Amino acid sequence: MRESKQILLTLLMCIFSLNVIAQEKEFPIEKWQSKSASELKIDQLKIDKLFDLSFEDDATQSVVLIKNGFLVGERYADGYDQQSYGTSWSMAKSFYSALIGISLELGEISSIDDNVGTYLSYFNDERSVVTIRDLLDMTSGLEFPEHEHEIMFFRNDQIEYVKSIGMEKAPKTLFEYNNVNSMLLGEILLQVTGKKADVLLRERIFDKIGIEDATLWQDGSGNVMTYCCIDMSARDYSKFGLLFSRNGNWNGDQVIPANYVDETFSTVWESTPNWWTDLNRGYSLHWWISKNDEEGTIFNASGKFGQYIFVDRENDIIFTRITKYHPMPGSIQNWSFLKYLDISNVDLWISILRIMHKIGLIDLSEDITTPNTFPDGESNEFYTNYEEIIDAMADLSRD
Repeated sequence: MRESKQILLTLLMCIFSLNVIAQEKEFPIEKWQSKSASELKIDQLKIDKLFDLSFEDDATQSVVLIKNGFLVGERYADGYDQQSYGTSWSMAKSFYSALIGISLELGEISSIDDNVGTYLSYFNDERSVVTIRDLLDMTSGLEFPEHEHEIMFFRNDQIEYVKSIGMEKAPKTLFEYNNVNSMLLGEILLQVTGKKADVLLRERIFDKIGIEDATLWQDGSGNVMTYCCIDMSARDYSKFGLLFSRNGNWNGDQVIPANYVDETFSTVWESTPNWWTDLNRGYSLHWWISKNDEEGTIFNASGKFGQYIFVDRENDIIFTRITKYHPMPGSIQNWSFLKYLDISNVDLWISILRIMHKIGLIDLSEDITTPNTFPDGESNEFYTNYEEIIDAMADLSRD
């Protein structure tokens, strides 16, 4: 009798252990499963603090918190819900970088230390010393003007623009956040696969992790804008974060090579320019490192106006924040008559566009087709609170 009870107890313990393991590997197969903060051993007051800090900025559209693969909390601004699109801006860089890792695993790219000229013939000039790794780590040494190549966004053919960019300094000497580096990734992927990067992103990542509703933008000539511009919901952005939190594995399918994720979640540049925060941030393979100390390690994809996917891989936590967005139909940029204008000052040009829209000369939702963040989606307080927000996320896992 005592032996039977012992066997039963052992079986129950095994079932409990298996259940814990299953919970640790929960994936949103068809939809996110929810659990309360208490079930996931998180203090609800800490979640409230994180969300409140985020919504001190009126630009915040959505925040989503995932723990152990479960949806533990989300909040939306008035007029928005779980289906509402946000736009990624430069968060897209982290998405398209992942495709490089997959091409490495498939043997389409031999090494990220290969010279870009191995794959792109027009780089067999002074730029021949630039490697794929240099592009991914923002150390290419390519020309880096005051406008930081943001004027590329307003070009009808952005690859023709990229081809014209020469060398300015030796690679690996200086971190420069250069959009041209990221646009070149799409060109390399096209050469080695014969497919455009947006097609690859859907086939090789989105289809495997259940992202069905997304807009992947191309320029007016059909070039995929691999430095920016993926539209989807905050919940779907969180799926991509969960994929990286799980070492590239999705429910048993190794979507992104684990060693590439490990290399991504390492520190190449231990500090980067302090644009809007004194927080010491690092960078690696198109991901940022916002925290790496005894309190925790947090990596993130990052967008121009305050779009973020934060990943705490050790504690399997994803925190996504996107800003207010007013999507338009279509996925191919069309600048209409504006494409014939020579744009050299991006901030001035954006101001002029907004004035023209305000006085009725153009309708930014009808006369042109492009991702566009209006003033209501430009962050302010979120940047001010940035260090406190990072600490609040790290605090979720502390007793």
